[in-house]
Amino acid sequence: MTAPSRLGPADAAAYRALRLEALRLHPEAFAADWAEEAARPLDWFTERLATNAVWGAGEDAALAGMVGLMRPGMAKLHHKAIIWGFYVRADARSAGLGTALLGAALTEAREAGAEEVRLSVTAGNAAALRLYERLGFRAYGREPRALRVAGHDHDEFLMALRLV
Repeated sequence: MTAPSRLGPADAAAYRALRLEALRLHPEAFAADWAEEAARPLDWFTERLATNAVWGAGEDAALAGMVGLMRPGMAKLHHKAIIWGFYVRADARSAGLGTALLGAALTEAREAGAEEVRLSVTAGNAAALRLYERLGFRAYGREPRALRVAGHDHDEFLMALRLV
């Protein structure tokens, strides 16, 4: 397994494949919808990687995991960063890949001067909650009915990690 690296436009096909897998297998974990993103052309994913900070890791051209980091551009929000799109394939879990991916994103957040990193996680995702808590994230709220998937509502925990 390779170490996490920043993905770029050349990684768009591998990123698209992993992203669509994540949305298909775990629709309750993402605000994005599989059908909407599956209909998007490869150029959309290429542009997304050109304009967003996304890390991936895997073997050869296949990605086994990914995570994104976003810093709001507005002055009043610029002290925060947001983790998004985090996913690790089932066969790559429990090998430290998730920790490594999040570590790469947190390093970038620190180096960019973010004071806090936030994320949201489906309330029923115990493994992700444990990972985030192990890295120092703490829940600061719960959003009831954050996502509705196939007529079923899912709550999300809102979590934050203070960097300074």
